[in-house]
Amino acid sequence: MSRRYSRIAGTGSYLPPRRVSNDELVQELAARGIETSDQWIVERTGIRARHLASPDMAASDLAVPAARAAMEAAGVQPGDIDLIVVATSTPDMVFPSTAAIVQHKLGMAGCPVFDLQAVCSGFVYALTVADAMIANGTAKRALVIGAEVFSRILNWNDRGTCVLFGDGAGAVVLEAADEPGILASDLHADGKYVDILCVPGHVSGGQVVGEPLLRMDGQAVFKLAVGVLDKAARAVLAKAGKQETDIDWLIPHQANIRIMQGTAKKLHLPLEKVIVTVHEHGNTSAASIPLALDHGVRSGQIQRGQTLLLEGVGGGFTWGAVLLTF
Repeated sequence: MSRRYSRIAGTGSYLPPRRVSNDELVQELAARGIETSDQWIVERTGIRARHLASPDMAASDLAVPAARAAMEAAGVQPGDIDLIVVATSTPDMVFPSTAAIVQHKLGMAGCPVFDLQAVCSGFVYALTVADAMIANGTAKRALVIGAEVFSRILNWNDRGTCVLFGDGAGAVVLEAADEPGILASDLHADGKYVDILCVPGHVSGGQVVGEPLLRMDGQAVFKLAVGVLDKAARAVLAKAGKQETDIDWLIPHQANIRIMQGTAKKLHLPLEKVIVTVHEHGNTSAASIPLALDHGVRSGQIQRGQTLLLEGVGGGFTWGAVLLTF
């Protein structure tokens, strides 16, 4: 029996309508006595704006239009999908899964669906899981989605974190193929770093208690991120029998332009080979890689047959990379 592979058949993304520039955010924060500036934000992060969901929008509401766009690009209907994996740290409910809610909103029923929680590495993890499920015959065509409403877990009195994040969703249709699309993946985690990036609230008696707001040691995250991303990138290249020069596009988690620049430098890649969208939507956690991927595809930068390196790092501490032929 021939080996089964998977390939990305279509991409999609969605950002909530409300776009908040740095200048607008600075004014809102100043009204609460918090000082920052557009220059301060741009120099440290590269972020110029972010999109924020309205109070009545949940992660599933962002995921559905992104999924529809990906299905349209792939030329498939909801009934053609037999697996949904949603990477999110900001689900609609404690349970059921956001994936189940997305399934229903898409008018589907019957296929397996579940959420995956690996924070900003979530999409890389989800893509790897879906690829494995297609390879073992569990599914033929999967929706892999990253969707976040991170604005709900931000401490808007902490200028070091509240300026960094935004809301959004990105999706791909991953389908069975005769030739490899996903070439290799490399996933890791180390729980001893849990305190440098976390939301310490917890569920007790069905309610979220404690402090369900994001905490981050930015310097510690930065130092760790560049090193582990470099190792993961080299690991997937080695697994696939590829070299740095084979990479057509680096699509990193869109968290901080300095981390992306540092990763590219270690891989000897010019910035012209890096898809950068962080300036437009900030850090959207699990949504950031598929958002950047869809932007690259729809802008015409990414072409069929090119080799893409996707990589992310996030709370947990989690990190990973996927090398694929688009």
